[in-house]
Amino acid sequence: MVQALSSTERGYDLIAPKFDATPFRTPDLILEAMAKEIGPIGSALDVCCGTGAAMIHLRPLCKERLVGIDFSQGMLDEAKKRLPDGPARVEFVRGDVFSMPYREELDVITCVGAFGHILERDEPRFLAKIHDALRPGGRFVFATGPRPSPRHLWFWMAHGFNAVMRVRNALLKPEFIMYYLTFLWPEVRPKLERVGFHVIGREGLVSKPFERAVIVIATKV
Repeated sequence: MVQALSSTERGYDLIAPKFDATPFRTPDLILEAMAKEIGPIGSALDVCCGTGAAMIHLRPLCKERLVGIDFSQGMLDEAKKRLPDGPARVEFVRGDVFSMPYREELDVITCVGAFGHILERDEPRFLAKIHDALRPGGRFVFATGPRPSPRHLWFWMAHGFNAVMRVRNALLKPEFIMYYLTFLWPEVRPKLERVGFHVIGREGLVSKPFERAVIVIATKV
């Protein structure tokens, strides 16, 4: 309750020490499937890296550099505990994803479990920053899923949560930005294509209970 009544940044600072024990952490089955699609690379960036769940899977793949960016210092502090320096240089940056300074310098960018923090009106700007940061031929890799059917409980739970958050943010400031049912497949494909990506979605790569997951690979052309 304290988290929900805080700003987005303060809320994640508060939950950071316990975040990996919550259902909000992206499951390893999904992260492993993403890592298999990525393979060995020189450098990678995990956007909204949180406690470093995806970075743990990226580090063995990186030869030179691994960067995690997040606006929550609490989440970054937890990530640092899990990811000491290794063969690849590990960097942690506290910052706004809309102000990332990278320009055609990364081979892979990932983002997991964080798209709900990007408002729909900001999605084109967010994807443009991802595109700018990648080298030509670089890949933006993430997991999503298809839109749930109204026959499924998750459809109503997600819409109910979003409705509560909209009311909360209309009444209370600062806002807590977190909404479900964003960046879904295949609706996200044209959004990626408009900023200059070639997009494929790989289905059937993740075993139960996450078999509906889609691994999206968007390559900068």
